[in-house]
Amino acid sequence: MSFGSTLALGAIAGGTIVLGLPVGRVRAIAPSVRVLLSAGAVGVLVFLVWDVLSAAWKPIDAELTGPLHPGTLAGLSVLFVVGITAGLLSVVGYERFLHRRRAASDVGITANRSLALLVAVGVGVHNLAEGLAIGQSAASRALGLATVLVIGFALHNATEGFGIVAPLAGDAERPSWRYLLLLGAIGGVPTFVGTAIGWAYSSTVLSVLFLALAAGSILYVIMQLLAIAGRAHRNDLVAYGLLAGLFAGFATDAVVTLGGA
Repeated sequence: MSFGSTLALGAIAGGTIVLGLPVGRVRAIAPSVRVLLSAGAVGVLVFLVWDVLSAAWKPIDAELTGPLHPGTLAGLSVLFVVGITAGLLSVVGYERFLHRRRAASDVGITANRSLALLVAVGVGVHNLAEGLAIGQSAASRALGLATVLVIGFALHNATEGFGIVAPLAGDAERPSWRYLLLLGAIGGVPTFVGTAIGWAYSSTVLSVLFLALAAGSILYVIMQLLAIAGRAHRNDLVAYGLLAGLFAGFATDAVVTLGGA
């Protein structure tokens, strides 16, 4: 597959993230529905954490069960730990920076908007790793696998778009389409970039690092979204929404699995 065709596949996979963005402009929304939306986003993100951590751990597991190469095992393990730690603590630091910025200025980013931005960043790092998988499959001429990966990741990204804007649903200030598209670009464009990198350069080290970074950043977002949903004191709705989002993640992942990925 040519480089141009591979980039087109990456653009398709990342572009579907815009399908979930209109939810961020919904205003006439009941509190119970808002709790369900936030919990549903948590369910999607919980699936993504499982997905990226299992993928990041796979090369390490292969080293443990196959012929042992101590140097490789140690290096991948360090990347795994450092990636998760950096992904989590860097987002904590960024959130504190936004806190200070809001405190120092009357014109700042609202808490819900900063959270949506954090989700977009975490999803973007995760999608960079997805793009690597698409690019590497296309470069190795595994065209069937690359196509299935694109379909599966495109479905994933549609649900991720909803997860990004869930904190904005029902907010007092309706976000502009320009702002929503910016969030979509932060979350979706890395798929395109990762596809280009994966086509030109195949690296297990790179893949483990990006996946671990994504897992760390998404873990922090889950903490924040659960705190928002928990304020309503409706654990039943939180459970329903979380299950719906979790099963949606597994359902879309089934498309990838059917292709032998």
